[in-house]
Amino acid sequence: MSAPDPDDAPFDAADPTRPARAPRPRDAATLILVRKTRGEDTILMGQRARGHVFMPDKWVFPGGAVDRSDAIASAATELRPEVADKLLLENSRRPPRAYALAAVRETFEETGLVVGRPGAPAGKPAPGWATFAACDAAPELDKLDFVCRAITPPYRPRRFDARFFFAEADAVLLDDRAHFAGGELMHTRWFTMDEALALDLPNVTRFVLGEVAARLSGATLEGPPFLRWTRAGHRMDRL
Repeated sequence: MSAPDPDDAPFDAADPTRPARAPRPRDAATLILVRKTRGEDTILMGQRARGHVFMPDKWVFPGGAVDRSDAIASAATELRPEVADKLLLENSRRPPRAYALAAVRETFEETGLVVGRPGAPAGKPAPGWATFAACDAAPELDKLDFVCRAITPPYRPRRFDARFFFAEADAVLLDDRAHFAGGELMHTRWFTMDEALALDLPNVTRFVLGEVAARLSGATLEGPPFLRWTRAGHRMDRL
């Protein structure tokens, strides 16, 4: 088993190497794709490269930082109102669609999979979206669910305020081909829930897998959990 990753550790006030002020977290988005394989739910995950500064070697869902242009990228359909409303809670910096489109774009860049239906919108693509548009597809945001928000612990060199989305792969993928050769995730593959939980996972990924498992089992959940750390310790609320 690998050594504990400081990027995944809680706030430690006694750490003499920590900076005087916690860095501001960057907005990020992640997409959890699930499909039935031989009658069992499987989840798409990939391993971060060993050379990455942030969480090297860890297994994660596809995702990454939100770009400014994600807010204006074209989509075939928009988020359902109840999903957009949840994303607006405790958020005043970006429109809800920016997070969902970032999750789609990052999934494409990291796995090559196109989350969208056939038919690219007319007009010039938003910056950073030309390669996706060349696949002649447009995302269907109404098929994405918002399942979790988590902020990296304070006083870490890289911090993210991540929104996790969930979708049925067979309902949102253009096809099963990798249309683009991504370079950030290695060994991307589908895992059963038990297989995924046995991987070297960040703490938050393990937590979100539990949320996904509860959803797949039909459990009634109050709302997406919001995980963050304060000077009083770890805190979780339901949005």
